[in-house]
Amino acid sequence: MATFVLVPGMCHGGWSFEPLTERLRALGHRVHAVTLSGVSERRHLMAGGVNLDTHIQDVTALLEAEQVEDAVLVAHSYGGMVITGAADRAPGRAGSLVYIDAVVPSDGDSCWSLVRDEERRWYTDVDETGFGVRPQPFFDPRATPHPLASVLQPLRLTGDLAHVRRRDYVYAAGWDGESPFTVFHERLRQDPAWTAHAVDGRHNLMRDAPDELLKILLGAA
Repeated sequence: MATFVLVPGMCHGGWSFEPLTERLRALGHRVHAVTLSGVSERRHLMAGGVNLDTHIQDVTALLEAEQVEDAVLVAHSYGGMVITGAADRAPGRAGSLVYIDAVVPSDGDSCWSLVRDEERRWYTDVDETGFGVRPQPFFDPRATPHPLASVLQPLRLTGDLAHVRRRDYVYAAGWDGESPFTVFHERLRQDPAWTAHAVDGRHNLMRDAPDELLKILLGAA
């Protein structure tokens, strides 16, 4: 059976992947739903030094400690920055990548550089510590501020991720208004190295389209 490592978007914890986590485990798969440093139940680790490198290390340390090989790394939204870096830094432990309405960075990109001015205005709405980006009002009540440095820091890659055998992009086609992720979907659906999917649902596809997502994740495995 496969091992899935699930990485959430900004301000959210590993709980954001429920009920996918439960359904994958019921099918016999090994699942690690990650909560990144400084967020949710790990919000006590919020500090000015928590950045993208910290979040990548959250994932690579888990892969090493759990002796995971050939993992399916799954990311929602901001999490695309994290799994790209983790696949680069732990090449023997990442077999497939699945981006769920997520950013897809290249070397030198930051989350800040990849999004629109609308998202940048949100990023600068920091809490009283100056370190945390406030959750949006419509987020899950469990959401907490997200480390600002993680969206500002550029990603540094050492290779081209050629060792990854499969890459899937899952586009949420039901946004109210223009989606900031359309640019990734339009580019990647024409790239033979990628398998692109368009799913009827809003940004939180784990909530809006769990059945379709489950099929895609099993296909990626």
